[in-house]
Amino acid sequence: MADQLLTPTAPRTLRQRVAGLPVAVRIGIVYVLARLVTTGLFLAAAAVTPLNSRFGSSPGLGAFAAGWDAWWYWYVSLYGYPAQLPLTDSGLIAENSWAFMPLYAYLAGAVGWVLGNWVAGAVIVSLVAGYLSCLVLYRMLRMRGDGSMAMWAVVFFAAGPLAAMFQVGYAESLFLLWLFLALWCVMRREYAWLYLLVPLMGFTRPGVLAFALFLALHGVHRWFTRRTEPLPRRHIVHIVAVGLLSVVVGFSWQVLAAIGTGDPGAYLATELAWRRNWILDATPHFLPFEGFVQGAQFWAGQMQLGETTGTVILVAAVIGAAALLLFEPHVKRLGADLRLWTASYLLYLLAVFFPQSSLFRLLLPVSPLWGAAAMPRSRVWRIGVLVACLLGQWWWIHTMYAMAGTSIWTVP
Repeated sequence: MADQLLTPTAPRTLRQRVAGLPVAVRIGIVYVLARLVTTGLFLAAAAVTPLNSRFGSSPGLGAFAAGWDAWWYWYVSLYGYPAQLPLTDSGLIAENSWAFMPLYAYLAGAVGWVLGNWVAGAVIVSLVAGYLSCLVLYRMLRMRGDGSMAMWAVVFFAAGPLAAMFQVGYAESLFLLWLFLALWCVMRREYAWLYLLVPLMGFTRPGVLAFALFLALHGVHRWFTRRTEPLPRRHIVHIVAVGLLSVVVGFSWQVLAAIGTGDPGAYLATELAWRRNWILDATPHFLPFEGFVQGAQFWAGQMQLGETTGTVILVAAVIGAAALLLFEPHVKRLGADLRLWTASYLLYLLAVFFPQSSLFRLLLPVSPLWGAAAMPRSRVWRIGVLVACLLGQWWWIHTMYAMAGTSIWTVP
């Protein structure tokens, strides 16, 4: 016994030391490293930005952080929303700030007031929300697999093709934080928190109507599986009540825009103003699913494939996505809740979105699917996915920022 007490323990390797750190610290290390890589890619993009780019030659990081939609959030924080909608030369409603929800803009403004700069405040909000999103994503996926899978999913998420959104003035990372918390609460059957999270989502960016559909499907699923998982009456009340709240919040911004401008169709007409960047004769009225059909036909025409081919491609893409959700084994292991959310959100995009290069960014809310990509335990596979993420991130930053505005495919 004495000899055993005197025997020195073998020194731990760096990997063992990192593995022994708290999860929040390990995720923090991953997140900081990922942000350093993204910063390097932004600097590389700035070095090759041509004169005809939206940002001009050799822009700084601040210019990138304040570019594109970030400008609109800055405008909202400073000037609010117009009481009279601006019009184009043809008399149609022009692009305006009613397309952007207030929570991120004003929160960034509050932090920016402390720091003396709105852009700095916006970047801080995005960075912090992105880190917290990583923490919640880990906890969510830990319910569906081991720690290794969950951590690798966080790595893919933090370093993914759209990771630039974590350090620019966009509302995506804040929305993802509320969304991940809401999904985690549903997975834990802690529905009461949703009464707070649903309004936070709804006034950060569009998408809460997809959550309403998800809650409806979640409720149906729980009803049909109530023999294996009991469905207390209080859960039924919460699911119905929060679902109705999600619908109300989802349409509330349209009502507020109508009240603020005196135009009942102010919000939808504002959103459609962006669609005219691609289709000049786009209808001034919104019809569900019309945008995706028009988009498929438009891009098929751009590639000289014909409108019929474009529609066929759209239908094939929808069927392929549905098959992936229903039958891919790794996705199925994520559980019914995450699959139902993914299906709900993709259906929502089909109903409201005109497909263009922003589609990649709008797919960020299905980021829990990184858990499926992280399930295979092969180190070669996981490193390969990470390399693909970094290559995708390089392409995204180079295309959407270095080459910003030089073609129709350079809009983030």
